[in-house]
Amino acid sequence: MSSTTTVATPKWQSGPVAMSPELYQYLLRVGVREHPALTKLRNLTEQHTYARMASPPDEGALIAFLLRLIGAKRTLELGVFTGISALATALALPEDGKVVALDVSEEYTNVGRPVWEEAGVAHKIDLRIKPAVETLDELLKEGQQGTFDFAFVDADKVNYPHYYERLLKLVRAGGIIAIDNVLWGGKVIKSEVTDADTVALRQLNETIKDDNRVEPVMLAIADGLTLLRVLPQ
Repeated sequence: MSSTTTVATPKWQSGPVAMSPELYQYLLRVGVREHPALTKLRNLTEQHTYARMASPPDEGALIAFLLRLIGAKRTLELGVFTGISALATALALPEDGKVVALDVSEEYTNVGRPVWEEAGVAHKIDLRIKPAVETLDELLKEGQQGTFDFAFVDADKVNYPHYYERLLKLVRAGGIIAIDNVLWGGKVIKSEVTDADTVALRQLNETIKDDNRVEPVMLAIADGLTLLRVLPQ
C-alpha cells in the first residue's frame, strides 16, 4: 500500500499581495509623490486611444528614485509614447543631464512636448524619431560605449533582445538597464502563446537569467520590470 505526501508550498512563494484597484489607489496616494507636470501629462494621455501604454506612477517614481540614487546624468529611453517616462526622467536628472529618447511616432510624442516645455525640462530631452536599433547603432559608431548611466526599455517587444545587446555596450559598468513588460500579462509562462512579441520576451528573460554580464532582479511592478546592474567586463 502506497501513500502520497503533499508538500506545502513555502509561504514566501505565495507571491505579492493581490492588488485590487482600491489597494492600488491607496499605494499611489500614500507611496508616490508625483510632480504636477506628470499628473497633467498623465491626464492628457488618458484621452488617447492607447492610454494603457503609459508608464504608471509607481514605475515612474521608482525610475526617478534610481536615477537620483546612482547620480545619473546621461540616460537612454527606448519607447517614448506621450512622454511620461521621459518627463519623469528629465525631472530627476540634474540641470546638465540629458535623456536621449527614441521613438518612431511624432504624433504620440507631440502630446508630451508642450508639457516638457512647461515643466522647464525640454532642454534635457533629446528626442530622436527613427527606429531605435538605428539610433543605438549610430551611438555605437560615434564611440559612445559606456557613456550612459541608465537605460529604460519600453518599446516594440520583438526587438528587445537586439536592444539588450546594444545597451550592454552603451551603459557603463555600474549603470542600470530597466526593461518593462517582462511578465507580459502572464503570457510568458503560457507555452501555447507563440506570437513574436511573447517569444522575444521569453527569450530575453531566459538570456538574462544566465548572463554573467549583469546582476538582475525582476520586480512584480506594472507589467513586470527587470532591473539590471551592468557588471565590469
